[in-house]
This record gives sequence, structure tokens and C-alpha cells, in this order.
Amino acid sequence: MDVFGVMIGLALLFGVAVMVLAVVGTVKAVKAVGAKIEKTEASARRAVETATLKAKKYTQVGPPAQIAAVRLGLRTSLDGTRQVLEGGVGQDGQLGEALALLNRLDAHAAELDGELRMLEREPDTARIAAKLPELRERAERITHAAETMRWAAQDRAHRFADDELSRLSQECESEAGALRHWDGAGASGSSGSSRAAGSPGSGGWTGASGSAGTGGGAARAGLTDGKGRPSAEELLGLADPLAKLAQRLRKPSAEPSAGPSAG
Repeated sequence: MDVFGVMIGLALLFGVAVMVLAVVGTVKAVKAVGAKIEKTEASARRAVETATLKAKKYTQVGPPAQIAAVRLGLRTSLDGTRQVLEGGVGQDGQLGEALALLNRLDAHAAELDGELRMLEREPDTARIAAKLPELRERAERITHAAETMRWAAQDRAHRFADDELSRLSQECESEAGALRHWDGAGASGSSGSSRAAGSPGSGGWTGASGSAGTGGGAARAGLTDGKGRPSAEELLGLADPLAKLAQRLRKPSAEPSAGPSAG
């Protein structure tokens, strides 16, 4: 009886644990979906606001057009800087500090954008004329700070690319020198070993270029290496017919029929 009760208790505990895990998983899934929906809504709302500001800038005149131009320039500069920093932070961890500064700068830009929105609804043109230069000057300071970080990040990425290209060029020059270096005196004596190692025409060439290609880190996809791309026969749908034709050509011809029997 005691063993039966212990088994029932364990079963109940297992059921409760499964229910708790299911509830926790459901809550996490709902939160993830909600966060994704909020992000999508924010992106859509921001796109609509940007399109509206562009329309106001080019269709209206006077203070409304000027305010729309200031708000649009502020958004464009911050969005461009964020794209550059977020796109490069995965390869350069130092851009994370710049991204944190951009978030603080974005908070000031949000406050300024709110003041500009209130100024759009201001009926007193004299007050608009008095407040707009100050707000424009603040917007220019924020824009300049964002552009400074964006340009620095672009220059940093360009410098890293130039340094890597310089190192790669030096390695290619060294490899070319190694390929041109041969010993004429010992060429005949080492012909047998060179054949065993592979020659350029025998299909077994495993020179320094092959070892260099496999060494180092993970290989990156090249522009013209053709890896993972379908062949011309596959694109034209001729792979199977060509294979069948080759098989027929390789099939030995039928043996000649035997002569008349001796009987």
C-alpha cells in the first residue's frame, strides 16, 4: 500500500512538473510573439511617419515644411547610423560602445521630435519663428554627432578591409614566388617522387596552393568559385540524357556470332 501511494505521488509530481513546463513555455512563446508584433508595428508606424514627413516637406510651404524637413533629417541620420553600427557590431565588438552612445543620442532625438510635433500644431506663427531656430540647432548637433559615429565606423571598416587585402596580397605574392621556385639540377633525380606526389597534368597536384586553401579558418564563399552552384547541364535539364548517352557509348559492342558448327 505504501509503495502504491509513493507511485501515485510521483506520478502526480511528474504531471504537475509537465504542466508547469507547458505553462512556462506557452508564456515565453506568447511574449516572443508579442515582442515581434510590437517590433513590426513600430517599424510600420515609423515608415508611415517618414513617408508623411516627406510629403509635408515637398507639398507644404513655410514653417510646416521647415519643421518636416528638420524631423526628416533627424530620422534619416539616426537610422543610417544605426544600420551601419548594427551591421558591423558582429564583426567588430568595439562598435557596441558606439551603439550604446547612439541609443542615448536617440533618446534626445525623441524628445526633440516631440517638441517639433507640438510646434507643428502651434497656431502662433511668431512663436514658431522664435522657437524653430533653437530646435533646428539642437537637431543639427544630434545629426552631426550621429554622422560622426557613422563616418568613423565606415572608415574603420574600410581600413580593416584594406589591411586584410594587403596581407592577402602579400600571401599571394609569396605563393607565386614559391610556385616559380624549382631546382633544375635535382629535377631529373626527383622525377619519380614528384610523380608520386602529383604533377600538374596528372590530376594529383597538391602543391602549396592546395594546402593554403585548406588551412586557416573557415573558407568564405567567393565571387567566382562556383561552389554550390548548379552546372550548365543541370540548369538546362540535360544531366540525365548526357549520362545515359555516355553509358551507351561505353557499353562494349556485341560479340560476333560464332561460325557454322562442325556438325
